[in-house]
Amino acid sequence: MIATKKEVRLPSLFIANLMLNTGAAFMWPLTTVYMNKSLHESLTTAGVVLLVMSLVMMVGNYIGGVLFDRWSPYLTGILGAGISLVAMILLIFFHGWPIFAVLLVIVGFGDGISLTVGNSFAATIKSVSVRKVFNLMYIALNVGVVIGTLLVGYLLNRGVTLVFAVTTICYILLFGLMVTEFKVDVKGNQTERKDGGQVPRLNLKVIWWICLMVFAIYTSYSLWESVLSVHMTNLHIQFKDYSLLWTMNGFLIVFGQPLMNRLFASRKLSTQIGLGVSIFALSFFGLIFAHQYSDFVIIMIVLTIGEMIGFPGMPAWIDGLAVNGSKGKYQGMYNVAISVGRAVGPLFGGLMIDYFSYQSLFFCVGLAMLLALGGVLFSHSRLTE
Repeated sequence: MIATKKEVRLPSLFIANLMLNTGAAFMWPLTTVYMNKSLHESLTTAGVVLLVMSLVMMVGNYIGGVLFDRWSPYLTGILGAGISLVAMILLIFFHGWPIFAVLLVIVGFGDGISLTVGNSFAATIKSVSVRKVFNLMYIALNVGVVIGTLLVGYLLNRGVTLVFAVTTICYILLFGLMVTEFKVDVKGNQTERKDGGQVPRLNLKVIWWICLMVFAIYTSYSLWESVLSVHMTNLHIQFKDYSLLWTMNGFLIVFGQPLMNRLFASRKLSTQIGLGVSIFALSFFGLIFAHQYSDFVIIMIVLTIGEMIGFPGMPAWIDGLAVNGSKGKYQGMYNVAISVGRAVGPLFGGLMIDYFSYQSLFFCVGLAMLLALGGVLFSHSRLTE
């Protein structure tokens, strides 16, 4: 099969990432509620299913990167989108227990492949700066989250079958884009290297530190999706007010990200990411003293500002450190770090709260992020210019 284009078009990449994240945003908030209220399974069982889904997604992240580098980028994209699509179609008709859990895990595997493939294709675009490409990818992710989380509650009132049907439409569009728009000559667009595609030792050390930092960040971020809802309701704050914080987060990113992109366009990625992650980490120290809803609103705004500054540049930074021929592998590592953090976070949070306190948890994760950032910046400072 001969590729006819040198690189994937940016609008196609944006829409594909939008469809993938919209589909995922339908499923994540639905899973716990549906399993508990409709399938009458315990919250522990729902937690185990989400953990397994995260672990399998990690496997998909890794396999997607390896296949992108060593097999066919085009066919790997079709494989990932195709696996998710088939599982979603089956969910429309078969969503009892335990088939629901099995198909959900399969969707996670396909999504894991697709996430890495999307980042890897983004890293091969040469006509636009890598930083701009990943900024657009990040906006697509958050637009997808806003659309998915806003619609899923409305659609669920009309039956879970409709939710799965609408989600399937997202995956049909994703699969169609993979087939028609991602048939590009990625290998031909990469320059040959005399070093055989080996990443310099100091570069590799920075990449590993970045992945450790990303793991710490998403372990912390997952607390907002899990234990913070319990913490806030314990403070007599209504659950719907907690949910509004996420809608605010999404809209701030969708409308604020282009402004941040302009403000930091001329800054070094290390400076931009260092500032963003510092602000993000410091917001968790604020949670130690938060008691009123207004406190959580302010902290979410601060967190979102840090997120907008620091997060979009991370895959672009890894791409700049990785040599041509290894883009899939190292973008896969980045996505694995995200998935591991999301899988570990709720369990770590629960253990910390059971044996210590919410305040100890927030201090611990805030400190962990700052220490990991310190490791990143120190190892990066040793690179020769």
